[in-house]
Amino acid sequence: MKYELVMGLETHVELSTESKIFCSCGGHGQGSEPNDCVCPACSGMPGMLPVMNKRVVELAVTAGLMLNCNINRYTTFDKKNYYYPDLPCAYQITQINHPICTDGCVTLKTSEGTRDIRIKQIHMEEDAGKLVHSGNSSFVDFNRTSVPLIEIVTQPDFRSAEEVVTYLNKLKSMFRSSGISECEEGAMRCDVNISVRPEGSSEFGVRTEIKNMASFEAIERAIKYEAQRHMDALEYEIEELVQETRRFDDVSGKTFAMRNKETEADYRYFPDANLMPIIIDDAWLEEIKANKPVAVDEKAEQYREAGISEKEIDMLISNHKIAKMHEDIVNMGCNSKDVAAWILTDCAGILRKDGKTLNDLTMTAETLATIIKMVDSGEINRNAGKKVLIAVVEDNVDPEEYVKSQGLDKKFDSSAIDSVIDKVIAENPKAVEDFKGGKVKALQALFGACMKELRGAGDPSVIKEILEKKMNG
Repeated sequence: MKYELVMGLETHVELSTESKIFCSCGGHGQGSEPNDCVCPACSGMPGMLPVMNKRVVELAVTAGLMLNCNINRYTTFDKKNYYYPDLPCAYQITQINHPICTDGCVTLKTSEGTRDIRIKQIHMEEDAGKLVHSGNSSFVDFNRTSVPLIEIVTQPDFRSAEEVVTYLNKLKSMFRSSGISECEEGAMRCDVNISVRPEGSSEFGVRTEIKNMASFEAIERAIKYEAQRHMDALEYEIEELVQETRRFDDVSGKTFAMRNKETEADYRYFPDANLMPIIIDDAWLEEIKANKPVAVDEKAEQYREAGISEKEIDMLISNHKIAKMHEDIVNMGCNSKDVAAWILTDCAGILRKDGKTLNDLTMTAETLATIIKMVDSGEINRNAGKKVLIAVVEDNVDPEEYVKSQGLDKKFDSSAIDSVIDKVIAENPKAVEDFKGGKVKALQALFGACMKELRGAGDPSVIKEILEKKMNG
């Protein structure tokens, strides 16, 4: 018998806010040591009341707009009651009755064609803490407690692991490019609700929830294993399928039972009386819409039209900080393709030598624009521009002052270049002899000596042309 895979996803995404959802403690990644980013409010001390972070609402609405959801103008918070050691209040503040967004849709392109995945809802909630296990002891780190999340719940529209991974990659690109979330490890977590039914059947099979998946690759492996387990159970009656939550073991590639799958009734939801309903009026919604980033697919097409390579497009889309810098410099009048090369090749290369990434780049868009414009205007050549860039990245110098102090703005006519080349040839007889003996690389050594003598201010193409004529004459 042929079987059909049916899946729905619950994706938790940590929002990139400066503070937690209900207090002023720093947001994701702020605590360098366990429990050093905790206050009486987020640690569940008696008498402390939550205060809503406005930015969380704006980012949740932005996510909803990007996923084509209806934005609910009236939204409330509820208490989800359960006890975990890393949940200090013994309840989680979330949304069940009036979520922030509903009824969205996202289009996927896979090897099987184009499919629409329905979004049931997006709701805001707080994260729990983190358990740290060491030997026979377990410790609780509350730094992550009350970090703001959105949970994106889909309808059971997925039919393959490929569709699931494609969907998650699309969410990741959307949220990173828009600044909603960095979606780094731990900041984007996905639970998969999976069942199997005979092909052509309209009835859902027994549903299993899979947790504890650390990567997209692990999600794909977990889905394939669990689908086969369900099909074997149905086909050969190896075991009785029950509705349950299972964890995925990355080492063995298998899932193992954790607990019975809870229902809404198990959590005893009730409205949170400490938080007032949130009303999203027309003016606020229009403000959020006006600041909504360009859709990922549309932005990628704009990059392609500018002549930017697919590899560079992926880098820009996946890094909100760099994409914003690129956009700002282009808005200052610089060429989009050139700006991408300066950032993704030159800046990245300089940082890479010190074991850093573009996330460590502290230079402002205005500073890089100044360097690019000096090159474009002919004030300095490209080589000199790179020399200035290195000095700015490494020593934070003023680019215009550096150009003047190093004499990089000096113009050399052909006669001046000619005399410098003659001097270099005269002072490097060994390189000249090697070149005439057939060692072509010796010419590059002479070229480098000329550039050094001219302090990078001469036109490389002119220097090379004159040098080759003299050496071959």
